[in-house]
Amino acid sequence: MAGFKVALINEIEKLCKKKKFLLAIIISFIFIIAGQGAVMALRSRFGLRGASSMEFPILVLSILVNTILPLFTALVTIDSFSGEFSQNTMKISLARPVTRFKYFTAKLTAIFIFILFNLILVMLISIFAGVLFNSNSFTLKAIINIVLSYLVTALPMLILAMVIAIISNILKSGVSVFFISVLIFLVFKVLEIVFSRYSGIFFTSIFDWYNLWIITPFPVFKILLKFMMLVSYGIILFTLGYYLFDKKDF
Repeated sequence: MAGFKVALINEIEKLCKKKKFLLAIIISFIFIIAGQGAVMALRSRFGLRGASSMEFPILVLSILVNTILPLFTALVTIDSFSGEFSQNTMKISLARPVTRFKYFTAKLTAIFIFILFNLILVMLISIFAGVLFNSNSFTLKAIINIVLSYLVTALPMLILAMVIAIISNILKSGVSVFFISVLIFLVFKVLEIVFSRYSGIFFTSIFDWYNLWIITPFPVFKILLKFMMLVSYGIILFTLGYYLFDKKDF
């Protein structure tokens, strides 16, 4: 456990020092400000209601999970694996008294923390922006729904990170991993549309499972099914990713 803790702290420190971490914060902030500006413009110029203070964070999340968040998840995961492969820094890390299993797990955990931090940051800024410009729809129930929506979104993003980690352990070039990851993401999105009856089995379909947590009545059975699917994907992808990582010659 001590080896995992040290490896995790090291991975978190490396993520914090990278420019992508700061870039994610800046772009997330700009994204929210631009979104709130668009809502205000629609309301003032065209007389549309736009989004209330509590609807706005959910609107931001719905766009975020299909654009910026997968992009930064991909970039951070690629940098964590392919970046270190190409720079030969992986050998230095593995020279420490830590098993490859703990090191691989620490990397994924650090990526998950990055995803969670990004989601919480966007959530707080979007709530603040929504309340600042329209505070009359502020309710405790709405806040709880928003917090749940953002927190549960971290799990599908972790599944995406595992997919990219597998590709990173197969291909050497980070650029190749990025384009293959984007291609896979787009292909699965198209498959969701073409095979709409079976769209629930594709891992990209669980990106918006946060919607299940905010509807009434609370769909316990549907949430349980989605959660079991997430767990199944997680076990399969983690096992395959670790197998490739363990067999890789550094």
